[in-house]
Parts: sequence; C-alpha cells; structure tokens
Amino acid sequence: MNNAGLKRGIVIKDDWPGYSLDLFTYPEHYHEDIECVYIPHGVIMNRIERLAHYIKDDFGDNSIMVLCVLKGGYKFCADLVEFIKVLGRNSNKYLETRVEFIRLKSYLNDQSTEDLHIIGSRDLSFLRGKSVLVVEAIVDTGKTMKALLKHVETFEPKMVKVAGRFNPSVDRATLRGTTPQPAQKHGPCVRSVAPDEFSAFLTRFQPLMDMKEEDGVD
Repeated sequence: MNNAGLKRGIVIKDDWPGYSLDLFTYPEHYHEDIECVYIPHGVIMNRIERLAHYIKDDFGDNSIMVLCVLKGGYKFCADLVEFIKVLGRNSNKYLETRVEFIRLKSYLNDQSTEDLHIIGSRDLSFLRGKSVLVVEAIVDTGKTMKALLKHVETFEPKMVKVAGRFNPSVDRATLRGTTPQPAQKHGPCVRSVAPDEFSAFLTRFQPLMDMKEEDGVD
C-alpha cells in the first residue's frame, strides 16, 4: 500500500477491535448481526466534510460534474455534495456542482470483473471537457472503477477524481487511466481504508448511521 497516497485519509488496521456496542444505541433487531462499531457516525460525517475541503482544493475554481454510482453511493454522495455546496456558498466564488447518476454491473457470481455493464444510457458525452468527481461508497477490488474510468476517458473530460472508501488491496495506480494521462488527471481525492473483515456500510445497516462489523462473515 502506498502510504503517500493515504496521507489525507484514515487507515483502520486489521487488528483494530472497534468500539463496544455498549457505547452506542441501536435497534434491538440488529443485536444478532453486529459485533462492534468501527467508525462512529460523527467521525464519518466529519471525514466527509473534510473530504469536501480536499475536493474544493483539488478542483479549484472549476465547476464539478459529480458522477454518483448507484445505489450504494447515493447517501454518501448526497452528504458530500451538500458539504461542497456549503463551502461554495461561504467562498468568494460560487462553485457550481451538478450531479448525474449511473448504475453499474460488473459482478458475476459475487466475483468482480472488468466486464462493465452500464445500466441505462452509456452516453456520457456531457462529461466532455468537464472536471469530473466519481463518487462510490465502496471501491472493493478496483476492477469496476478501473473499467468505469476507462469508459469515462473516451468522453475526454478535463480531469477525473474518485471519492470513496477503499479496501486495502486497491492501489492508487489501479485508478489511473489505461492510456497515458497527466499525473494529476486521475486518482482518489482521499481514502479511508477499513479492516479486511466484512463491514456493513451505508446499505444494509444504513439506519444505524455508524460503520459496523457484521458478525460471522469472512
């Protein structure tokens, strides 16, 4: 793992035991499914707010075309865009932010592949010449994101950045385009790296608002 690429992110190591459930309130019907809290909701929201600052710095005065990967990325994207808009309202120059949605399918029998299927229109010509922020809740192996970036490249955006939670196996180089590009055109804005254990994040346990470990799943 390239530590330099993580200097603006949080790394949660495999031996991190998490916080005891006794410190939090949660619905009783989740009792048998969760073991601990990895990241409290307040920390998650603060990191999303901080990520918005990083994004504003990276994109400068460029308008941001946000490409949200559904369905998992919706809640994360909504929170992130709201923080970006707040920064724009409080700055000297208005930062225009437009959000478009995309659904992807790249899994076969629970295995990630680079055979990407875009559900809906594959015409992303509106990205041409734009500064694009791809928002995904979880980048697992990086194969889907690599395939998506390759497809996005064909529409010649000005720059592309990726925001999301990255698994430890995903290297920054994985998110580079397949064709030679300027060093800063592609890459993650920031990463948070969680332990190898299965984490329930913003989907099944979204009502809990915390990042938790699901018990009994490798």
